[in-house]
Amino acid sequence: MTAGKRRSRISPLFHMKNQTKVNLRAKVRWGIVGILVLLAAAVIFDVPVYFNRGVDKVNAVAHLGLPKMPEKGFNLGLDLRGGAHLVYRAQVGEGDEKTQAAAVEGVRDVIERRVNAFGVGESVVQTTKVGEEYRLIVELPGVTDVKEAIKMIGETPTLEFKEENTEPPRELTKEEVKQLSDYNKKAEKTAKEVLQKSLAGNDFGQLVADYSEDQLSKNNGGYLGYVSRFSPYKELYDWAENAAVGLAKNYVQTKEGYNIVKKGQEKTGETEVRASHILLCYLGAIGCDQPEYTAEEALAKAQEIYSQANAENFAALAKEYSVDPGSEDKGGDLGYFTRGMMDIQEFGDAVFQAQVGEIVGPIKTDFGYHVIYKQDERQTKEYEIWRVLVSTKDETDILPPTDPWKSTGLSGKQLGRSEVVTDQQTGAVQVSLQFNEEGTRLFKEITARNVGKVVGIFLDGQPISTPVVNEPIPDGRAVISGSFGLSEAKLLVQRLNSGALPVPVELIGQETVGASLGMKSLSLSLRAGLIGVALVMLYMLFYYRLPGFLSIISLCLYIAVTLALFKLIGVTLTLAGIAGFILSVGMAVDANVLIFERSKEELASGKSLKAAVEEGFNRAWTSIRDSNISTLISCVLLMWFGTSFVKGFAVTLTIGILVSMFTAITVTRVMLRFICPWFKAEANWLFLGAKKK
Repeated sequence: MTAGKRRSRISPLFHMKNQTKVNLRAKVRWGIVGILVLLAAAVIFDVPVYFNRGVDKVNAVAHLGLPKMPEKGFNLGLDLRGGAHLVYRAQVGEGDEKTQAAAVEGVRDVIERRVNAFGVGESVVQTTKVGEEYRLIVELPGVTDVKEAIKMIGETPTLEFKEENTEPPRELTKEEVKQLSDYNKKAEKTAKEVLQKSLAGNDFGQLVADYSEDQLSKNNGGYLGYVSRFSPYKELYDWAENAAVGLAKNYVQTKEGYNIVKKGQEKTGETEVRASHILLCYLGAIGCDQPEYTAEEALAKAQEIYSQANAENFAALAKEYSVDPGSEDKGGDLGYFTRGMMDIQEFGDAVFQAQVGEIVGPIKTDFGYHVIYKQDERQTKEYEIWRVLVSTKDETDILPPTDPWKSTGLSGKQLGRSEVVTDQQTGAVQVSLQFNEEGTRLFKEITARNVGKVVGIFLDGQPISTPVVNEPIPDGRAVISGSFGLSEAKLLVQRLNSGALPVPVELIGQETVGASLGMKSLSLSLRAGLIGVALVMLYMLFYYRLPGFLSIISLCLYIAVTLALFKLIGVTLTLAGIAGFILSVGMAVDANVLIFERSKEELASGKSLKAAVEEGFNRAWTSIRDSNISTLISCVLLMWFGTSFVKGFAVTLTIGILVSMFTAITVTRVMLRFICPWFKAEANWLFLGAKKK
């Protein structure tokens, strides 16, 4: 009974131990399967051409439609592929270090986009500071026409404002003139027909559905809503000002075509005010390029002017003291504007709260101190309008322009400054623009003739923003609003300011590496790498025997996975990078050496094979960890402070170290655990030649 009870207590524990051993053994077997799968996948990714040949053969016989691996090559650097190495000096001019650095980054961004547009793959554009000079290093692998690349890169960044081009490139032929005339006559005939039907009492909504060519309002019965003076329908607004409520007895001709219109109710629109101001800027204010005052001095001067100003002398004081380029030559007059047109909240609050004829100030804004004279105030009207549009054509419809954009004459030369701002009501990120006197005049003319249309902002011929003009902008200040975030807005400002400065660059160094020399360097590097790896493998096999053979398998997996990561991440391989990779191969073997030597010591002390292997890994881990971490710290510093070639060495070495830790600690350990049960506990000559004492 007692013995039976003892057996019943021991038996479950015995079975649990056996079950645990079975589970561990199963995990080890699955680990071996995972190693083989990872090795096969990495080799296929590294050398897909042979795999794809096999897939082609299988698909040709079995028609399975198996997918092929993309045959993407490795990115080779300048010294292996050949190309050009250019060094530029950025002429940043005067200013603080922060401003100069931002300007150089702007030029770097421009040059990088130029290089990409030139079709150069794996190019490198980076900035560095040598003493007091800022330099840009440009590497163009595979570039054969270096002179063309130098010409393209060396040009000063160009910022341009363009409007839609509606001018035909040539005069119409007689046939085209007749075609245009016939079309417009037919449109007028249709408009008269629709007008007669509408006057006869036909349903207006049905006429819209049958005839209107305005797709925006067609789905809403021709309803345009309440039209204001500042809307894109300015011509219809002018008609509605003097028209009676109801259907018009004649069509209204606009640039779009013939409009059969109906006027509804009218309502009070926004309040318009007319004001003049005197602006005194100070050091630190936005757009104050040549400050005469500090903030305290500007406030004192503004109070002095305010005490002197009246309706008769305000214009003269503005011409004498105001620094606003958009209004100083007009006696500070800003014309009529609504609250929605005024982006500066403090200025708008002061003007719209003041009485007509009142002078207020000083009012502080981000641009300085203002003394403001409110000259007039009037109430605008908005009119409810429906229409049927029968479109006409002009010359551009028959003969479209060759270029959709045309120059306005406004460029980065007239842009004073741009910066990131936020909408005070919504918090949305915006980009503000401030033009000089000439730019203010041009920008006012451009926005006045492009209300409701797009004005494009181009940098180096490429559009970086295409905002729609909502209303004329008379004061040379504009805001680009959109759905961009803070980082995008900062990049846009950087590009605008880099075009507006501009920052010239001067070529001070040039080096060309021939393609044949690059291929020779690559061939020699690969040969040296293969010889080095082969010697390492022979040494491990000779000295450590069976564990050495397992380390060779682990090393093959390491090489395959590391190369696959190089290709997947897009690491650009240079001679220095290959040197870093070969060095990491030696470090990968070094981890195995530490493990095997520790295991050898444990076997010599009398431990079993299994225990010696486990203890060898456990005791070697701290040494492997500490040595690799110290090397990784060095790699991080090299990537942080080093030049391009040094960074390439550090990147490949870092990836190699991380992969080597995985293969040495995990892969080799799994394989040793898998084969240890095949041998006796005392081990034999295959395991380091150690003998149990």
